[in-house]
Amino acid sequence: MASLKPGACIGIIGGGQLGRMLALAAARLGLKTLVLDPQENAPAFQVSNGAIIAAYDDGDALSKLAAQSDVITYEFENIDLTAVKALEETHVCHPNSKALATSQDRLVEKSFFNDLGIETAPFFEVSSRDELNEALKQTGGFGIVKSRRFGYDGKGQIRLSPDDTVALEQANELIQKTPCILEGFVNFEREISIVAARNSDGQTELFEVAENVHVDGILSTSTLPARVGEATRARAQAIAVQTLDALKYVGVLAIEFFVNENGDLLVNEFAPRVHNSGHWTEAACVISQFEQHIRAVSGLPLISTHRHSDCIMENLIGEDVYRVPEILTRPDTLLHLYGKEEVRTGRKMGHFTTLFPTKD
Repeated sequence: MASLKPGACIGIIGGGQLGRMLALAAARLGLKTLVLDPQENAPAFQVSNGAIIAAYDDGDALSKLAAQSDVITYEFENIDLTAVKALEETHVCHPNSKALATSQDRLVEKSFFNDLGIETAPFFEVSSRDELNEALKQTGGFGIVKSRRFGYDGKGQIRLSPDDTVALEQANELIQKTPCILEGFVNFEREISIVAARNSDGQTELFEVAENVHVDGILSTSTLPARVGEATRARAQAIAVQTLDALKYVGVLAIEFFVNENGDLLVNEFAPRVHNSGHWTEAACVISQFEQHIRAVSGLPLISTHRHSDCIMENLIGEDVYRVPEILTRPDTLLHLYGKEEVRTGRKMGHFTTLFPTKD
């Protein structure tokens, strides 16, 4: 695609914190943004050039978004696939619907990686009590039942063990409500992720691997550099490039991995968008994941993702946001609040990244 010129407009489906940070990155490049979100007080509306308050599958609203935008992107994967396919027929939309469809269904997602020869945790499709019981026999009674669609930050997941009859009954109830999979437990030493970008010319740029810690299914911290060997880093990078190319992807994506004691990798999941575990890039790199995504979908050149500092990014979850006065006194720390009006348990309110001199 021809590159967008200053003053062009990017349509963003989704007005949460990721849409907000994408809009800020676009503004730095002289690009306008028009955001579609059903919430009147969506965080991205505070910094975008225009707002459309409507459901994500509202045909009239999507037509309005498309008519006023030179390219369309989205900030999260739980949006209407049919709507994105329809937009693709007449407008430039990145990432494409294939990537979206693959990410929206855990069964399809894990099968996609296995078909590429990339390992995941063992998984089984479970749509009945009998299928769950049979799958549990193969995992030794341990595992996690997950809804195939519309789950994030630990939602729609139930951990099972042989002696937890309450959880088993909850899992059976979930299976009756929605299609699910059972994932077997894996022994892992740490969790890592990689954020990668590809443009329509096939140029790719990879950010460094981050080491992540989750609490109650929500990302707590990302640390750079990750405590993994060079072979593990190289394998994560190779998987990222393979995934980008297989999907003919344009934009930024993130892949999360489990690392075992030998340094081998299992893919946990991928997200077809900018990602919480890449927030550190706005402080520790010249280019952030958000600007790299805007560049990719706008046909602008991608640039080096060189990291100039070691760092730790920490999320502010719920009442953590009340720590802000103290955080503001810290040296070498970049604070980013999301403009959310209501503080709720488990809600991401902001993050901060603390920089340190690189060890090398």
